[in-house]
Amino acid sequence: MENSKIIKTHLAPKAIGAYSQGILYGNLIFTSGQIPLDVKTNTIISEKFHDQAHQVLNNLKNLIESEGSSLEKIIKLNVYLTDLRNFDKLNEIFIDFFKNIYPARSVVEVSRLPKDSKIEIDAICYK
Repeated sequence: MENSKIIKTHLAPKAIGAYSQGILYGNLIFTSGQIPLDVKTNTIISEKFHDQAHQVLNNLKNLIESEGSSLEKIIKLNVYLTDLRNFDKLNEIFIDFFKNIYPARSVVEVSRLPKDSKIEIDAICYK
């Protein structure tokens, strides 16, 4: 793809399949879904939803910052939860994490996520 670059950084978990961590296309960053993997061990960091959500957001932050962008430049998030009863907890975490600059987002419940994660998030971000 002309004007595109595959994103590969040690600051976010490596891909666990046949996909890229993200793609830079022009001035837009498209990330693959991030799950709560520890960047060093590539294992899920905790069974607790709160811990997992924070890890996912930090992985996403590290991924987009590796390309010179920031949380404030996220345009859209897609959030996948295995239990929609965590929706209110997710909102509380987002209020704290994004500090009043909230991207557009969708939240859907799915039956299962990789490595039995409770949450996965992908993003579209402006560089």
